[in-house]
Amino acid sequence: MKAVVYSEYGGSEVLRFAEVEEPHAGPGQVRLRVMAAGVNPIDYKIRYGWLHQMFPMAFPAVPGGEVAGVVDEVGEGVTGVAVGDEVLGFNIAPDFPVAGITGAYAQYALARAEDVGPKPAGLGWETAAALPVAVETSDRVLDLLKVTAGETLLLHGAAGVVGSVGVQLAVRRGVTVIGTASEANHDFLRSLGAVPVTYGDGVVDRVRAAAPQGVDAVYDAGVDALEISMELRGGTTDRIVTIHDTRALELGITMSTGPRPGFGARLAEYAREAAEGRLTVRIDRGLPLAEAALAHRLSEAGHPRGKLVLLP
Repeated sequence: MKAVVYSEYGGSEVLRFAEVEEPHAGPGQVRLRVMAAGVNPIDYKIRYGWLHQMFPMAFPAVPGGEVAGVVDEVGEGVTGVAVGDEVLGFNIAPDFPVAGITGAYAQYALARAEDVGPKPAGLGWETAAALPVAVETSDRVLDLLKVTAGETLLLHGAAGVVGSVGVQLAVRRGVTVIGTASEANHDFLRSLGAVPVTYGDGVVDRVRAAAPQGVDAVYDAGVDALEISMELRGGTTDRIVTIHDTRALELGITMSTGPRPGFGARLAEYAREAAEGRLTVRIDRGLPLAEAALAHRLSEAGHPRGKLVLLP
């Protein structure tokens, strides 16, 4: 099969499009014929080796942990999933280091059966591949923060794919969301129910003006703003969660990574909402699998207007 492979840490130039051996489903696993694979910032961070302590790789490696596809092989002990099912979910192996053909940037990928959910017929493949990371991450972080109706949440990077889903899930809980973003994205955030605030110099004053009652919790979905978050929380590290800034470990702030095992059933519910138009995820563009290096460069450059998706 064709896959994107790298054999050393480095820039996007280490990615190569190659012919590799097909994987086969083991016990508890399904094999998917990949229809679309999500590209996430964590993919290039792992590729650089920046997250080596959390995600040590054994080479050769195929990147990508977010997938939508058709089940074409079922391993021993799998129930509830059958050949021919259209699904979406996570294909991250249950343990690291990972060697060989396990990532989603390929024609075939493996996943644990419990980590995928059925794709509704009305949901396009690109959107299906864009959902898993965004909804699982925001669902997890909001649970960690224990935000409840009537509280105010500051959400950094609110216009990104993960952040914008976080806005929607928080608003559903009756939470007031102050979302930092560029001015070009303010109308989009308002359409989701957030109060937009421009990030950059002076953001602390702008947040205080938007939330004079104070900020009850902070969700950092992709902006280096831990010190700002602490200031707006009165100097405490309590109820601040980041999903990307490893400096959190030094500052005593919670850094949360996922996905949680067995999220497939919950993911199916979110997929139905997306198919019915009750949950929005923006797509920037779909690119051929062979252009994975370009997708990584676009992701690294920052601020794509929606999800980048690879199409085998």
